[in-house]
Amino acid sequence: MESFFHSQPISTEKENGDLLSKSFQDIISTLPKGNPWGFPDHFLQYHGFWHSSVFLQGILSAQQQFQAQPADIILCSAPKTGTTWLKSLTYATITRTSYDDSTSPLLSKMPHDVVPFMELDHAHFSTHRDLGIPVLATHMPYSALPKSVTDSGCKIVYICRDPKDSFVSLYLFVSKHQKSENMQTFNLDEAFEQFCRGVCWYGPYWDHVLEFWKASLEHPDKILFLKYEEMSDDTILYVKRLAEFIGCPFSSEEEEKGVPEKIVKMCSFENLSNLEVNKNGKHRVRGMENANYFRKGKVGDWENWLTPEMAARLDQITMQKLSGSGLTL
Repeated sequence: MESFFHSQPISTEKENGDLLSKSFQDIISTLPKGNPWGFPDHFLQYHGFWHSSVFLQGILSAQQQFQAQPADIILCSAPKTGTTWLKSLTYATITRTSYDDSTSPLLSKMPHDVVPFMELDHAHFSTHRDLGIPVLATHMPYSALPKSVTDSGCKIVYICRDPKDSFVSLYLFVSKHQKSENMQTFNLDEAFEQFCRGVCWYGPYWDHVLEFWKASLEHPDKILFLKYEEMSDDTILYVKRLAEFIGCPFSSEEEEKGVPEKIVKMCSFENLSNLEVNKNGKHRVRGMENANYFRKGKVGDWENWLTPEMAARLDQITMQKLSGSGLTL
């Protein structure tokens, strides 16, 4: 993907950051703008996907500067498709020789703090990363990933979800935050129309999923494609598959001791949502309440929010978008 930034040597991080910020400000006026679901800042369309200005600046910076390492594990997803859960399971799996289900940092820190977002926390310089735990996350589309990620030997794990549940989860996530900030909440019908047109964070949703699906078919050794519903049905099986894919399979002794089961239990919605750190406090992104990241985690909750007509419309869009791809959601 081409970059809007000039590649010239800069002597300090501050000067480089200033240059990137100026370059970003120079280009935003040229990008199409979209309805921001009731927030004051616009969505900006960049290479076919919609982003908030903060995340877009992080994406552009990451494309220019982020340096992936061969041992990196990049967790990718569209918003509200199981990101928090995938972060928890992956982190617990990769750190299981250092921590167990009673000492894990997941018990005192929220998953988004133990597994940082590339476009928020490491977009500019990766010199401050903890390379001992080489796990990062991103909501970027596959086509927006830094070349150092797609060209390196690092592993990519992608999770997707039924668009109906994904939309409902995203809408309620946004609404809850707007209420906590005494903002007027965005109407469900309006949000639905925007989502169907692809105007949402990192949307269109179907394009996001398809990019990773096609890439996983081309590079099955590098990209693990997961579905939230299948993981919910047999989480232990998929945790074992995840562990093997990222290069740290469970030993027969670990399986006999029930280590995979302990990880699944520790990272369950019921456990994580009841931890003090996840019930109180606010996250650094827009001051979002930590508890807002833990609503239900149930498959099929869309039935409580969408009319049959709305569900049928999303199903039809999904069928059309995924036609011929071999993927079903």
